[in-house]
Amino acid sequence: MNLPTWVWTVTIIGFAVMIAFDFYLVARDPREPSFRECAGWVSFYVLAAVVFGLVVTSTAGGTYGGQFFAGWLTEYSLSVDNLFVFVIIMSRFAVPVQYRQKVLLIGIILALLMRAVFIAAGAQAISRFDWLFYIFGAFLIYTAVKLVGPQQEDEFSENIALRTAKRILPTTDSYRGASVLTRIDGRLMVTPMLIVMVAIGTTDLLFALDSIPAIFGLTQEPYLVFTANTFALMGLRQLYFLIGGLLDRLVYLSKGLALILAFIGAKLVLEAMHHDGIDWAPEVPIAVSLGVIIGTLVVTTVASLLKSRRDRNRDAEAAPVGAASAAPDAVVVDQDPV
Repeated sequence: MNLPTWVWTVTIIGFAVMIAFDFYLVARDPREPSFRECAGWVSFYVLAAVVFGLVVTSTAGGTYGGQFFAGWLTEYSLSVDNLFVFVIIMSRFAVPVQYRQKVLLIGIILALLMRAVFIAAGAQAISRFDWLFYIFGAFLIYTAVKLVGPQQEDEFSENIALRTAKRILPTTDSYRGASVLTRIDGRLMVTPMLIVMVAIGTTDLLFALDSIPAIFGLTQEPYLVFTANTFALMGLRQLYFLIGGLLDRLVYLSKGLALILAFIGAKLVLEAMHHDGIDWAPEVPIAVSLGVIIGTLVVTTVASLLKSRRDRNRDAEAAPVGAASAAPDAVVVDQDPV
């Protein structure tokens, strides 16, 4: 795809306007959004991505359109998996509910900026060093094996950037509304809000170590890599509130993502071998990639929901018969929400 500069300019400006409007809504009315509001915004961003993919298909051809949809679906599914860690971060830092929207939005903006650097560097490296496909492929297969293995409930650990920020920045003991900076006795200090934003942004950057090689395994077009990543992150704030209660039910999501990453890793290795003149190594069509990704996500989601339903029914059947009648004698302690 040889795109003129104005296409990149218009695309970046369009995304910037959408993010600015999103930020305006959050700053104007900091609160926990309703289910209906979140569903509407998530539907809007998904529809926008679908329309964009159709435009790419009609103007650049089905191959590039398929590459965008495969990349976007992969990045979107990985973003949903990332929400598990975001929930842990929000709980660990006891972020007030009404300010979680701002934390997520700032973290997403930081992740977009850092991913743009990753994409630019990756595109330049791949164009000059074809052997990187072997490394990317091996890394994705290794990541897939880790996802299949036992998962810890607490998947968040403080990275070096977060530890450094907490060590060198004077931080208040409590939140000061949604402010990231405050003055105490004339001394400028940061609030825990900034630390949480650093945690969200840098954690998402670490997730990019998986997602960027994955999407380069589906398309080597920088424009498609950038737009697929951006569309996958857009609306992640609303998705956090929309499916927060559903995350625990997606018990097989990590297994499905492992299969997708392993497939893309193998695809990268095969393409590198084919490029190096190994005749028996086939090139995997983008239609096959798209079918594997969609099929895996559908099967994973349906199987997860069915298992969750069976578990709830089993728990309900195992509950003592007198549990309901004993409820009035129980002592209920009111707790403040986090």
